Amino acid sequence: MAALGDKPLSGKSALVTGSTSGIGLGIARALAGNGCNIVFTGHKDEAGIRELHQEFTRQHKVKANYIPAELTRSGDIEKLCHETMAYYPEGIQHVCPIEKFPLERWDTMMSVMLTAPFQIIKHLLPAMKTKAWGRIVNVSTVHGLVASVNKCAYVSAKHGLNGLTKVVALETAGTGVTCNSICPGWVLSTMMEQQIAQASAENGVSWDEAKVAASVVYLCSPAADQMTGSCMTMDGGWTAQ
Repeated sequence: MAALGDKPLSGKSALVTGSTSGIGLGIARALAGNGCNIVFTGHKDEAGIRELHQEFTRQHKVKANYIPAELTRSGDIEKLCHETMAYYPEGIQHVCPIEKFPLERWDTMMSVMLTAPFQIIKHLLPAMKTKAWGRIVNVSTVHGLVASVNKCAYVSAKHGLNGLTKVVALETAGTGVTCNSICPGWVLSTMMEQQIAQASAENGVSWDEAKVAASVVYLCSPAADQMTGSCMTMDGGWTAQ
C-alpha cells in the first residue's frame, strides 16, 4: 500500500461542491494544501469568490476555478461537470414532525443531498474510468446511519447517499475508482453552530471542519487505494452504542 507523501495529490483535480463555506471549504483547503487543483462552487459574492481564488492559487500554489451552479437544477449540474472536465483535461436542514413537513422542502433537500450527487457521479464517472483513477467522497453524516426525530428528509437523504456510495463502489471495483462516504457527528459550520454549542456543553464533544477535511484527503490519497464502499464515521463513538 502506498504511503502519504508531502503533496500526495499533486497533479490531481477535485470538484468540491458547497466549497465556498463550511465543511466544503474546509475540504477544498485541505485538498489544495496537499497539491490538488480545485474546482469550487457555492453561494458567495464576487469579492468572496476572488478572495478564495487567490487563496487557492497563491497560498497553496494550485490551479483553481469557480463555476456557479444551482444543485437543484439538472442543467446546472451537467454544465458544472462538463466545465470541470474541460478545465482539467452550504448545507440545508429543516426540523419538524413528518405530518407537518412541507413537500416542497422535502423535494429541495432530496434534490440537493441525493439527486445532485447521483448526477455528478453519473457525469464524471466515465472520465474517471477512462483514466483508470478516480476518488469519489460523499459527505454524509451519522444521520446516514441512525435516525433522529423531526428530521425525516435529512435522515432519508443521507441514508440514500450512503446506499449510493456502496452501489458505486461495487460497480467500480477493480477500475481504479473508489467511492466512500464520511459520516461526521457534530461539525462546526454556520448551519450547525447553535446546535453544536448546546451539544458540546451537554456531551463535552466538538468537531471542526479540519478533521473532516483530513479524512477526505486520506480517502483521496494513494494510501487509501483499497478502501471503497466504506461509510467512515467520525462521531466520537455515538453510533457504536
